[in-house]
Amino acid sequence: MITRHFIDVSSGGNKRRVHYRKAGKGPPLLMVHQSPRSSKEYEALMEKWSPHFTCIAPDTPGFGQSGPLPGNPEIAEYADAAIAFLDALNIEKCAAYGFHSGGIILVTAVKRHPTRITTLAVGGYAIWSAEEMALFSDRYLPEFHPSDYGEHLTWLWNRILEQSWFFPWFATDDAHRLSVANDDPMRVDAIVREMLDAGNAYQAGYGAVLRAPRDIPAVDADVPPCLISAYNGDPLQEHIDRLGDMPPTWSAQKVATPEEHQTVSLNHLLATETAMIDGLPDANDEGFIAVQTGEFNGLIHWRGERGANQLVLHAPSYNVAGNQTTGQIAVDLPGHGLSDNWTDAVPVAWAPWHTLVSDVADVLGTTEIVYPNLQVGEPEQLYPDLSPDRFGNYLNMAWQIVRARHMFAPWYKVDAQHVVAFDEQQLKPEHLAAEHLALINGHSAKEYHIALQSRLKED
Repeated sequence: MITRHFIDVSSGGNKRRVHYRKAGKGPPLLMVHQSPRSSKEYEALMEKWSPHFTCIAPDTPGFGQSGPLPGNPEIAEYADAAIAFLDALNIEKCAAYGFHSGGIILVTAVKRHPTRITTLAVGGYAIWSAEEMALFSDRYLPEFHPSDYGEHLTWLWNRILEQSWFFPWFATDDAHRLSVANDDPMRVDAIVREMLDAGNAYQAGYGAVLRAPRDIPAVDADVPPCLISAYNGDPLQEHIDRLGDMPPTWSAQKVATPEEHQTVSLNHLLATETAMIDGLPDANDEGFIAVQTGEFNGLIHWRGERGANQLVLHAPSYNVAGNQTTGQIAVDLPGHGLSDNWTDAVPVAWAPWHTLVSDVADVLGTTEIVYPNLQVGEPEQLYPDLSPDRFGNYLNMAWQIVRARHMFAPWYKVDAQHVVAFDEQQLKPEHLAAEHLALINGHSAKEYHIALQSRLKED
């Protein structure tokens, strides 16, 4: 089972919160994701490698649920942040794996902190030519901010979609076509959500990787062993031929498939012994608890003061936001925010929700439940299907909903009789962006609303 955690990390005189995933047993394996992804991209690989390692995958600074580094950090600071993360977990040494930009961060970490990594496997290592770097220039990483009417969402969908068609994504010509083109809305949606989590912070982490020196350690460098591999279809496979001379314990190879890359990487990592570790620490005011009821078996995200008297429930299609009031703790209910969804069909009766909430309250030590107010309207219309579609229309639909529901109640009745007063500040794009992400993450909003309605009728 993959568990999720938060920990506070101090580096360079600053403290920031880091979110990470953990799975398995055995010696520790640090897994650093590519940009602009998060540790979620490693879930399947963590399951596969968990019999061999305690897989630990943090969201790198500014991505996923991890706080960014201050200022304008370069690659050395991202490498040092990875080591500071190990320090916070009390891990002296570990094996490591990184894909693409994750590999750049880890190679830098190996050069700066060679005694902290026992062995390293990398999926694709970029050695850009001067001409390629000139092509990237500023076009590869434009600023990404929410706009009043959701225009940023149209750009984002197409930018992520066409990243599998061309590399770089804006070089739309035959010379830059890729062999792995797809139009799978679920694959695109996964990356879109991670970009929405990161916002413009993606520029810093991605930019530091692109600007990073591509100097492989010298032949006589005292560094841990490393394997760099890349599969057919990976735009970095041809870069294997550009690596040049490497230390004697370093090697590189081209492989046919992603599965073969994973196999050779695992075999390489297992060839070097890494010491076991004890339990890992957690933040004391935010985390995840594992809950198992008849209809739910997964993780529930919580934030606040453990042992507080009140457990606060958010409204349907919203989530835990901001710091909690003293004496309160809040949770993301199933199918909302950072929590898992219901295991099977989402219940519309209140009883299963009540059972889950009661179990969560017992674990967190709360005694009083604070229920939310419900939006005015019919659930079927309040919460339309926002499943990802081929053209990304669901993103714009959700944006229009979060705008309209500040002005009308219910939001779908746009006339003089349903006008409501609103604070103009609530229409600021950054405010709408948070609501928009909560809405598209609210997979069980309609059923939760119906369940709350049934609770009110029972009372």
